[in-house]
Amino acid sequence: MTTQQAAGALAELARAGVSIWLDDISRERLVTGNLAELARAFGVCGVTSNPTIFEHAMTRGTAYDEQIADLALRGVGVDEAIRAMTTFDIRWACDVLRPAHEATGGVDGRVSIEVDPRLAADTPATIAEARALWWLVDRPNLLVKIPATPAGLPAITACLAEGLSINVTLIFSLRRYEEVIGAFMSGLEQAYAAGRDLARIASVASFFVSRVDTEVDRRLDALGTAQARALRGRAAVPNARLAYEIFEREFASPRWQALAARGARIQRPLWASTSTKDPSYPDTKYVTELVAAHTVNTMPEATLRATADHGVIAGDTITGGYEEARAVFAGLEAAGISYADVVAVLEEEGVRRFADSWADVRASVGARLRARSPAAAAAGR
Repeated sequence: MTTQQAAGALAELARAGVSIWLDDISRERLVTGNLAELARAFGVCGVTSNPTIFEHAMTRGTAYDEQIADLALRGVGVDEAIRAMTTFDIRWACDVLRPAHEATGGVDGRVSIEVDPRLAADTPATIAEARALWWLVDRPNLLVKIPATPAGLPAITACLAEGLSINVTLIFSLRRYEEVIGAFMSGLEQAYAAGRDLARIASVASFFVSRVDTEVDRRLDALGTAQARALRGRAAVPNARLAYEIFEREFASPRWQALAARGARIQRPLWASTSTKDPSYPDTKYVTELVAAHTVNTMPEATLRATADHGVIAGDTITGGYEEARAVFAGLEAAGISYADVVAVLEEEGVRRFADSWADVRASVGARLRARSPAAAAAGR
């Protein structure tokens, strides 16, 4: 596949109003220039990270060895060491994508870093961590990721009110998405009351996609009926489409119009978890079936390349399909699949997975810091 072919395929997606972001970051991508190349050749204009992505990056290879050695010599603790390493990568990525940020008037060129997932149930600690990350990275195109947990919602409002740009993550349910939009608008209203420039505050709402099919399919397989088999792979896309219906409604409301008149930018829906987990499904399923204006699709590199290679972009594939989407969920409920239970399980599981990844990062980095410490060096002499 040539660069021209890749650009042509993904350009169709961009022309349809979808911003193409990469769902990955690592020191290796930055050192080798891979991120800059993906921006040039594939139209990547944003980056998202999460604890699992950093776990993969930081527990493999040698890219972080030199920084770990310096941190060990300074006696830096494991949590501050991780913060130093992750913010270094994010700052670098922000600089790589700064041209996209400037070319789009601040809409794209955004890079996300997530607060410590162990804080998901602690509102004040989440706010404090978000402030720290904002100060440490110190780039205008940063987004701080805060999970859409009950404790995360007031933290989202508070951080936006202070002028921080926020990526709201781990959204699975339609009801929670409505609450996220409410938290977003409340934050902007408070920011305006405090005299802040609303045009400088950005936000996206990360609605997770493929994991919905994974969980629903697991339950359908357990049922084992012909009716259940016919519903496999049909939950995630309708869920996201109905989220877009909420987006259209809420961002046409008088409340939003008042904020827009004061310079506010919309909070775009971001389709996250867009790699296909079931190999029987098309590998571009969660890209080509979720095309609409004012959206972001953040893809792992494999999904990005698959879309460039053979993805067929047929214009808007979201609007107009809302009644069909509701019919799918009526069928799932009739089959005995509880939507409320599915999304509750996914939110709890999402927080736990990220916390587990963070624990793995802490264990790996802690061991490497100890191995490089002055005490370890002295013992080896």
